[in-house]
Amino acid sequence: MRFQVLDIVPHAPHPVTGEIISVHERLTRVVETAVLAERLGFDSYAVGERHAGEFVSSAPTVLLGALAQATERILLSTGVTVLSLLDPVRVAEDYATIDQLSGGRLEIVIGKGNEDKHFPLFGLELEKQYEYLTENYELLRRLLREERVSWTGTHHADLDAVTTFPRPFDGPFRIWHGSATSTVAVDLAAKWGDPIFTANAFQPRENYLVLIDRYREQLEANGHDPAVGYVGSGSGGLFLADTDEEAVAQYRPIYEGFAAKLKAAHAGDDRPGKVTSYATVEEAVAHGPALVGTPERVAEKIVEYHKSYRHDVQSVSINPVLPYAQQNEVLSRFAEEVVPLVRRELTTTLWTEADQGRAKGFRTL
Repeated sequence: MRFQVLDIVPHAPHPVTGEIISVHERLTRVVETAVLAERLGFDSYAVGERHAGEFVSSAPTVLLGALAQATERILLSTGVTVLSLLDPVRVAEDYATIDQLSGGRLEIVIGKGNEDKHFPLFGLELEKQYEYLTENYELLRRLLREERVSWTGTHHADLDAVTTFPRPFDGPFRIWHGSATSTVAVDLAAKWGDPIFTANAFQPRENYLVLIDRYREQLEANGHDPAVGYVGSGSGGLFLADTDEEAVAQYRPIYEGFAAKLKAAHAGDDRPGKVTSYATVEEAVAHGPALVGTPERVAEKIVEYHKSYRHDVQSVSINPVLPYAQQNEVLSRFAEEVVPLVRRELTTTLWTEADQGRAKGFRTL
């Protein structure tokens, strides 16, 4: 099993105290946490992209440029690059630059995003989000692999013998497809033989498993070797303590405060994936993907989920309203106490020499 830290860089007041740190400090912590994650032996560090709401991740390429310079070994990624909004030419240029700066340590996750409000900001139509995603991906794929690309599409201007610069560090970097609610993303990944990353954040396990199973079926139906079908999984929050009861009690006000806030923000919207299915932390721990408890219990839960998902990489996120020292403590305990227990049970070829599509600059410890 591989392990990733994901920060979509939410910047909201504490749900109980109302306290909030400055944007400068919040962004500085993104870089500091990536350095810590590398030192602790995590395999990957990912940043999100949001253009609406209480987030400061509107410029993920800028953040990744800073991370490329601040780190030496860890693989850099996104969660997700909102490709439905973006010009594939600019995406190819920006991310190839990061790939070069990092020495070939980049793999990205693309998706249409989980925020409706960002489409009008870019003059785009929400109803066409999957059309944008599909066309933009297929053009981006060519731009990263080919020179002198000519293109005629529906939503992007025609191209005539275009080569984007810089070129990627060592051939095209791997692209994963983010999956949360729709078959479109998994079908697109399966068509091209790319891996997927299931959100596994808000909904019951079964909802995500339907999409993972479909992905693997379609991957083979499209003639791809099942060995290339790597799967990543997110999580519905992480908090560790010496006892399960202590972890639940300490994390309750944060989890339930944000759950209530999210529900209010999406009142009347019953689409899956917009709000958590679990109003209380007990429900999220017992029936949902929240990783809250002792290191031993959290390790057991990851292994339990693996029986369903058979995933290769587990992503975790630390709630940024926790005291900063406690954020670092939870991340350290996860690396030192949870990861060894999981790796004792689960193995993968992802990012090893057997993985031909891996980021060549990434080095394991």
